Amino acid sequence: MTTQTIRSEITGTVWKIVATEGAALQADDTLMVLESMKMEIPVVAPGDGVLLKLLVAEGAAVREGQDIAVFEEQ
Repeated sequence: MTTQTIRSEITGTVWKIVATEGAALQADDTLMVLESMKMEIPVVAPGDGVLLKLLVAEGAAVREGQDIAVFEEQ
């Protein structure tokens, strides 16, 4: 099991959080959707595992490279 921090690839806003903390996810399941310049960019699970912690809330502004979630691959 490997714990990793997921970072935002863009500067924008957290439009919608899809997954909940503690949720078991499969690779490419959507964790949240970021919005930038009217484009919606999904943030997906990097592999099979568990979403340990969300570090942002819906409506929050995020910047490129900011930590947004902690994920444990299994």
